[in-house]
Amino acid sequence: MDVLRPTLVRIGGRVYRKNLIQEQPFPQEEEQDFCVGPGDCADDDPCDAFVVEETERGFQSRVEVPSPFYKYIIGKKGETKKRLETETRTSISIPKPGVEGEIVIIGQHRSGVVSARTRIDVLLDSFRKKQPFTHFLSFALNQPAIQERFLQFKEEVLEKCSQDHGVSSSLFQNPAKLHLTLGTLVLLNEQEIRKACDLLQQCKEDFVDQITGGKPLTVEVAGVEYMNDDPATTDVLYAKVHMKDGSDRLQVIADRLVERFVASGLMLKEWDRVKLHATVMNTLFRKDPTEERNNTMTGKSSCKERESFNGRNILKLFENFYFGEVQLDSVRLSQRFSSDTSGYYATSGQLSFS
Repeated sequence: MDVLRPTLVRIGGRVYRKNLIQEQPFPQEEEQDFCVGPGDCADDDPCDAFVVEETERGFQSRVEVPSPFYKYIIGKKGETKKRLETETRTSISIPKPGVEGEIVIIGQHRSGVVSARTRIDVLLDSFRKKQPFTHFLSFALNQPAIQERFLQFKEEVLEKCSQDHGVSSSLFQNPAKLHLTLGTLVLLNEQEIRKACDLLQQCKEDFVDQITGGKPLTVEVAGVEYMNDDPATTDVLYAKVHMKDGSDRLQVIADRLVERFVASGLMLKEWDRVKLHATVMNTLFRKDPTEERNNTMTGKSSCKERESFNGRNILKLFENFYFGEVQLDSVRLSQRFSSDTSGYYATSGQLSFS
């Protein structure tokens, strides 16, 4: 890394420099140290992104942290925690491993508590970005009529295009899990799941009910398209969706939900607009059938080696394939790598339109 051009991290509307250090507290994980940039959380201008309480002994700040992240604050043999305490002149109390709770920062000076809290927040943000997502917001498209048409699509593709490079039955989505993904989340404990569920209900009250009028949205699923630039080397083929009445209400709901979740810190912003699509074929499914959704929304490339397929004939023959009409009546907080009694993803919470 060029020390004169360090990576910048944005948190809560502020910008911080990120400095890598040599110590590696965990295998294949880089410990990171951060320092506050000029004008950020200066002694005479403390951060207002969190609460610092005055106590009889000085000042303190509490931060809710999922227990899997404790090790990143502690570091190898406690070295990260000790360094934070020494450099900020604070005492940092961390719950026992596996016990959910708050990290408490105590110090005689407000500036020291602010500095420790800021550095912990930046560390947590950095490591959270490295975690695989656990949940995602989705619209279910697994109604019986859609599943039936999807299976017909699969049968016809294999009948007419099986000789094309890379095309095989293992590429197709599980029909019970057909869906639209709005965005992905990393939720590491029950408190974070509850926060996401509460935010869904707040969105319902704030704008969703007004847009839907308390009624399901009638959507048509028709036509196929590919993600990358060259149809001869396709990795993801998806079905297109649009409102039957020609309005943009579905897009508006998707964009505003993602905007609200990004603002809450529960979701990372990846695109200016949500790309509404239903994955029907994905090369990730070829080697791992449990990867039952596409990775195009995560913003991260898969570590797996993918074997692309030639989608030219599929696109030509099925360009306008009609999968059917569906009534969307809810947004679900779906759990990755799970199934409910219908075969769809287990639902941790949902926003109902009615």
